[in-house]
Amino acid sequence: MEDLIFAAAKVMSVWLTVVFTLIVLPSVFGASLGISELYMRILVKTLEWATIRIQKGVKQEQAMALKNSASSGIIQRDETTMEKEIAGLHRVDFELSDVFYFSKKGIEAIVEDEVTQRFSSEELVSWNLLTRTNVNFQYISLRLTVVWVLGVLIRYCLLLPLRVTLAAIGIVSMIVGTTLVGQLPNSNAKDWLSELVHLTCSRILVRALSGTITYHNKENRPQKGGICVANHTSPIDVLILTNDGCYAMVGQAHGGLMGLIQRSTVKACPHVWFERSEMKDRHLVTKRLREHIADKNKLPILIFPEGTCINNTSVMMFKKGSFEIGGTIYPVAIKYDPQFGDAFWNSSKYDIVSYLLRIMTSWAIVCNVWYMPPMVREEGEDAVQFANRVKSAIARQGGLTELSWDGGLKRAKVKDTFKEQQQKNYSKMIVGNGSTGNPTMGAE
Repeated sequence: MEDLIFAAAKVMSVWLTVVFTLIVLPSVFGASLGISELYMRILVKTLEWATIRIQKGVKQEQAMALKNSASSGIIQRDETTMEKEIAGLHRVDFELSDVFYFSKKGIEAIVEDEVTQRFSSEELVSWNLLTRTNVNFQYISLRLTVVWVLGVLIRYCLLLPLRVTLAAIGIVSMIVGTTLVGQLPNSNAKDWLSELVHLTCSRILVRALSGTITYHNKENRPQKGGICVANHTSPIDVLILTNDGCYAMVGQAHGGLMGLIQRSTVKACPHVWFERSEMKDRHLVTKRLREHIADKNKLPILIFPEGTCINNTSVMMFKKGSFEIGGTIYPVAIKYDPQFGDAFWNSSKYDIVSYLLRIMTSWAIVCNVWYMPPMVREEGEDAVQFANRVKSAIARQGGLTELSWDGGLKRAKVKDTFKEQQQKNYSKMIVGNGSTGNPTMGAE
């Protein structure tokens, strides 16, 4: 028994030594030994080979149909406005044929609406050898099956233990490091040490995801006293951004492990955590954020204005609160490559533990980050218009679809105001066409 314990301790000692030497120490200096680059080259070649094998095993017509359905969806929508489409049915006044337009839109929404599909994982054109994405592909060949089995063994027997080890090291280092730094008096040295701890731990945690991140236009990185806003796909968005710079986080105070991390990090860095009761007080939240950005020596605030995770195919409505504070906005676009691993967190389907397990058993997390030129609120522009302008810029840069819908529809029903707005638009159109009848008749 003692020999078994000694052997296990010896294996653990060797394991931790290798991890610290090859991964943790290079992270401290922001360096890489080229291991992850070699892994990504092998992975890309393997997936390319698998794609060729799949294309040979699947008929060309089926592959093209899958490609079209993955990119365009089930329904080919006509983007013509209500006014133009109904105008094509008649010239003036209300006609019974107007019902066809609303019936068509209703059927389209039932079959495939453009909102709820943003809360499910993006469909892949070609299988990436992960069981969870093998929805449209069946048995192809023995060779491909053998490669898939080897992949399962590598991901669960090698990569998962390695990533769990790195995650544990990163989290413990974050808690201990920020707690120690937090004991120091406020000074430039404390700020420097705090940023060093945050950057180092973020780099370790990114390596725990086999993260391969490309940062573009670094000259536009958010500056102190500003507000960084980005599209939101996953909780790991924070790690993706803090891997290249430090930010002050804004959010609700939690309990458990997350609460422990929050309480320790706020000692070393001016994060802004709110209690649950405070989150409902918009004036208090706005006041504290304004006080933060008024100090040009404090780190930029990181905010995700969508308020929920979207599947990285689109950008949904930005809440206006972030744009009422004032100051300079630094837009950031984040685009993940789903071929190597799905970063989207479907919180209505998976809890955080299940989600992290899926992430840590994926091949890798690959993404591009674009820092965009700073933006300020223009004269005569309200907060909603400013938010929409920033959202449009992020969508264009990231190649994402821009939607005006509220991400809150992930868990809530459509507000009555949306339905009433359509009724008002139709009524105004009838009145404008010179209808002598009841102007609201067509909206009933």
